[in-house]
Amino acid sequence: MFPHDKKLNKLFDRWLLTSLVLVFSMIVLGGLTRLTGSGLSITQWELFKGILPPLSDDAWESYFNLYKEIPQYKMLNYSMDLPEFKIIFYWEYFHRILGRLIGIFFLIPLLYFHFLKNLSFKRLLPYYLILLLIIIQGFLGWYMVESGLVNNTSVSHFRLSAHLMTAILIISLIFWQILNNRNKQIKSFFIISKKKLPFLILILFLFLQITFGAFVSGLNAGKLHQTWPLMGYSYFPDDLQINKIIDLLNFNDHSLVQFYHRNIAYLISIYILILTFVTFKRKETQLYKPSGLLLIVLFIQVFLGIYTLLSDLNIFISSAHQITSVILILTALNLYYYTIK
Repeated sequence: MFPHDKKLNKLFDRWLLTSLVLVFSMIVLGGLTRLTGSGLSITQWELFKGILPPLSDDAWESYFNLYKEIPQYKMLNYSMDLPEFKIIFYWEYFHRILGRLIGIFFLIPLLYFHFLKNLSFKRLLPYYLILLLIIIQGFLGWYMVESGLVNNTSVSHFRLSAHLMTAILIISLIFWQILNNRNKQIKSFFIISKKKLPFLILILFLFLQITFGAFVSGLNAGKLHQTWPLMGYSYFPDDLQINKIIDLLNFNDHSLVQFYHRNIAYLISIYILILTFVTFKRKETQLYKPSGLLLIVLFIQVFLGIYTLLSDLNIFISSAHQITSVILILTALNLYYYTIK
């Protein structure tokens, strides 16, 4: 990106790479916070106050009493004691702390590059966009938590998906800038052409699949139909009643969202196989390695998806499934990047 300033280029690369690792860690921690049911343990936003955890018995009792007022405690965790509460509290606490760290770590170097290294706002515009998304992500996190504090025992799966997809968008943009920086190029993502369109469609499919994955997670829909390849005893779940076309858009239905999640996975698998076949048939040698990497990650992801169901949603396997979905997005972006000349 800065061919005449190797030191600045290296500094930029380290900043972006560390940011990528932090955001990736945030997605992993967020997934584990969700899987352990810890996301509602802190019932206030506490943008500044919550930097330190409770430091006294009275403070712990105060947090615990606030948690006792929400439906999740009253309906699900009414037998929980204070030591058990501390476990779920710390999952959410570290999730929030890491979010603050990401914001600060991205902001300060960006201001340094802008004002002390005299880089123009136009040149840094993609990074300011990422910063804006990081700020929005903080508000989305609280907006998501808020949905589980009054009438529900868990957060809205729609808000959960928005929160997750914003994180995926952030890490995707950072990864794209890393590729630009390391290749000393400035490639634009939105290049619509006949040749690039199949790869953009793939990325769209992957984003759609992660959205439905969030729906499945938010609704705990994976607790139903823990069989494969059939959903119980049939391909289409027999507990579904589709009377009108509009019923196919009922994304509150547990069985339906799992059905969509499964079938989008089949679609993506077939699509990637066809894309890879065409790439090798056309002898596009620059895409051999990225295509091969994408195939490997795809097979791992499919295996983990099936194993997650069959394992009765084992927390470690479920987490690995989510982690691999992020890696799959990044490998698809990597493939798309090298189609652009």
